[in-house]
Amino acid sequence: MEQAEVWMNKGIDFAVEYGPKVIGAILIYIIGSWIIKKIMNVLGKGMSKKNYDESLQKFLLSLVKWGLTIFLIIMVISKLGVETTSFAAIIAAAGLAIGLALQGSLSNFAGGVLLIIFKPYKIGDLIEAQGVLGVVKEIEIFTTKLVTPDSKLAIVPNGAMANGNIVNYTAEGKMRVDTTIGVGYGEDIKTAKEVLLNVLTSDPKVLQDPAPSVNVSELADSSVNFAVRPFCKPEHYWDVYFGTLENCKLALDKAGIEIPYPHQVEIQKKG
Repeated sequence: MEQAEVWMNKGIDFAVEYGPKVIGAILIYIIGSWIIKKIMNVLGKGMSKKNYDESLQKFLLSLVKWGLTIFLIIMVISKLGVETTSFAAIIAAAGLAIGLALQGSLSNFAGGVLLIIFKPYKIGDLIEAQGVLGVVKEIEIFTTKLVTPDSKLAIVPNGAMANGNIVNYTAEGKMRVDTTIGVGYGEDIKTAKEVLLNVLTSDPKVLQDPAPSVNVSELADSSVNFAVRPFCKPEHYWDVYFGTLENCKLALDKAGIEIPYPHQVEIQKKG
């Protein structure tokens, strides 16, 4: 009986000493879990309204949830009277080691997050970045995939994309096509200009707003050069570029306007 009474007293003392801590820890866990759930719901709705990329949304929500859960567990352990300083030190050291090991990957991940949030380009845009020109095929967390004009797949790290210069040819909905057409010095400049301008205004793929322009750009060795500059939609760039060169040549020939041949330049230089 005496032994049972001793164990009973110890149990009562234990309950008196640790009971409030255990109850407090349980309450902290329950309330903390409820708060985390509410926070996640608010964040999820906010990201959906901002049209975040689905993969990025899931990753960020998971990251936030794990961070809050670890913080909650540390609070629960602390409430039970366990020293949490060592836990915090271990977590910090592990985080530092992982960060150093994945420095490049984390840089690309951060770049991917920035690109998806600020959207300097989207899938289908024609862009030029990191020395690569191409149409955006995919925007992933770590890389951006571009299809070049010669149908090659270029994979560019997002860290470099986010920290470098990006030229988005599609963003404004139009592009200027720069070509140079030369005519002989003996030809009438105004007539040649009218012929070239008519070629541009007759092309259905050339935008009329902004209006195309034809201007004398250079008095070269054997020709008067015109800067022929039509505007078009980005997807029509190459059609307008090649079409402008071909149609200008045909129109000038039909009008009887001379286009100097390259060998004429050599003859004049020798003369």
